[in-house]
Amino acid sequence: MQVKGVDVQRVSGAFALIDSLKRHGVQHIFGYPGGANLPIYDEIYKAEAARELQHFLVRHEQGAAHAADAYARATGKVGVCLATSGPGATNLVTGLATAYMDSVPMVAITGQVPRAAIGSDAFQEIDIFGIALPIVKHSYVVRDPANMSETVAEAFHIASTGRPGPVLIDVPKDVGIAQCDYVPVEPGSVKLPGYRPTVKGNPRQINQAVKLIQEAKCPLLYVGGGAIASGAHAEITELAEHFHIPVTTTLMGKGVFDEHHPLSVGMLGMHGTAYANFAVSECDLLIAVGARFDDRVTGKLDEFAQTAKTIHIDIDPAEVGKNRKPDVPIVGDVRQVLVDLLRRSHEVGDVVRESQTKAWRDRIRQWREEYPLEIPHPEDSLSPQEVIAEVGRQAPHAYYTTDVGQHQMWAAQFLKNAPRRWMSSGGLGTMGYGLPAAVGAKVALPDDQVICISGDGSFQMNMQELGTISQYGIKVKVVILNNGWLGMVRQWQHLFYDDRFEATNLEQGTPDFSKLSEVYGIKSLTVRTRAELPEAIATMLAHDGPTLLDVRVNRNEDCYPMVAPGTSPSHMLGLSHPYNAVSNTLTCSACGAQNPPTHKCCSECGTKLR
Repeated sequence: MQVKGVDVQRVSGAFALIDSLKRHGVQHIFGYPGGANLPIYDEIYKAEAARELQHFLVRHEQGAAHAADAYARATGKVGVCLATSGPGATNLVTGLATAYMDSVPMVAITGQVPRAAIGSDAFQEIDIFGIALPIVKHSYVVRDPANMSETVAEAFHIASTGRPGPVLIDVPKDVGIAQCDYVPVEPGSVKLPGYRPTVKGNPRQINQAVKLIQEAKCPLLYVGGGAIASGAHAEITELAEHFHIPVTTTLMGKGVFDEHHPLSVGMLGMHGTAYANFAVSECDLLIAVGARFDDRVTGKLDEFAQTAKTIHIDIDPAEVGKNRKPDVPIVGDVRQVLVDLLRRSHEVGDVVRESQTKAWRDRIRQWREEYPLEIPHPEDSLSPQEVIAEVGRQAPHAYYTTDVGQHQMWAAQFLKNAPRRWMSSGGLGTMGYGLPAAVGAKVALPDDQVICISGDGSFQMNMQELGTISQYGIKVKVVILNNGWLGMVRQWQHLFYDDRFEATNLEQGTPDFSKLSEVYGIKSLTVRTRAELPEAIATMLAHDGPTLLDVRVNRNEDCYPMVAPGTSPSHMLGLSHPYNAVSNTLTCSACGAQNPPTHKCCSECGTKLR
């Protein structure tokens, strides 16, 4: 049978779903079966038998979502996860929220009770469509199997275009079983009225941006995850080098710019480098590219880059001006906007000599020398920082996933990552992300080294995914910085709650991770001394299989520098000496306070300086 020249098959809704996924290039699915999604799993069985795709059985649905999330981050493709109805669906919620906050393209498929039972409080019925609405880009309930192919095509289009994000498809059990006339909808062929993400930036605003950049003497590029999502790595580098602009990145933007490059000032924000935070405090032009002025970056918002003019480039118009009103707002795809901006700068014959920003770059270089990231070497224990540094030295090109906490910040400070080789939960701060994320990244990139950096608290959130790793022989490497605490919470209790360490000590009840790993059939090593560390890491990396490294680190190490909540980025805890504006300070005639040269008013008393 043909409809408009297209062959039409009589198939089940579940067949239409799996065939549509294959047509969209899906090769791997992370999931967990249950009663409501059995029709889908029956089609997966047939597809696996034909070697058309591979399913990975996780040990908890949250693990499926995080694995699909990291699969997408590592490749730029849409990740896919699958769960059943009721608790299976609700177990995806944390993973959906993680992907939503970090703008990760993902399609989550859930089983649902039969259509006739919806609304009757049937066994394992839950309104996952309604629950997920605030944490997905879009949601579907497929009520007609004939709509399955179009729904999948729309879901992939929405997830991967504009500002990326997760999309939910809820499939009632009888829709998976019911027969329909199947007309495949090919990728890229859907048209959605009303959904037209702005890709090209406004030419007038691009001209304004070029003019500001040409005039700036202390410019700073502030680059976030949107630049990675758009694949703007080369354009960021070209812009920085062409105009001699230092570059700082957010946690989500790590890897978009070579951190070995002389223009790199590393990560900014609460645990960013001192010199990045000083630079953002003293710049005269802040160029925000695919960043959203998150509170963990800005600190006290009205003191963030307070003397700088701002250019804000983002594909999501809701983000532009949400937290900081820019002087030049540009809505569009980051890469396309930068291409047009660079082209325009050449057309107008811009002349930005290296000397124009040399004094600024010299100041940043002096800050870098005065306030370096330090690696402690305590006499009686290992510092977490030296563990991270040694892992990075031995595996400089690995793909890294992290959990959330102190270890995450140390990893962000000391690892130098290439594009898409850094995967961490930024916006939601999800403990338990790292291990299943490593599964997803390694499945996507089986020939590359994938290392999970975790803490003893975070690891226990989803350590059951060792079973997935064991079952499929997924050759990930796991490094646990084991200090016997919920480390970041303990640090806040130490700094702000007078050492009242309530509910943060994990010494009792934490398993021996090496023994736990061995129970799953995974090679393990335990490190207690500095002398053991290099060889243990080398052994871990050389082993042809999954490996867990349990490193017992200094229990009371705090993560510095740190911007205290509600303060300016330039006011950091843990610095070796007070903030130094380096040169050309302005003395207030009223109170005598020394002010950075970019300030127009005294930071102490408010008197006009010039």
